[in-house]
Amino acid sequence: MGRVDKGVKCSMSGYGKEAVRSLPTEKVKSAGLNVGSNERRSYLCKEHYKEFKKKTKKDKQLEKWRYSS
Repeated sequence: MGRVDKGVKCSMSGYGKEAVRSLPTEKVKSAGLNVGSNERRSYLCKEHYKEFKKKTKKDKQLEKWRYSS
């Protein structure tokens, strides 16, 4: 059982909803989200995870194109 299952809160500064996903803090910060923790992992609620996916969509597609033959 991980931290998300145990009920950890969203890592966004000033936000207290239940987290649904755990991501590396470096990726979250590079996407432009303001994470208020200095830990390795950042925990995002449903709304912030959706925002993270939108901001990283173009990068994921470029990586996909780069490594496809």
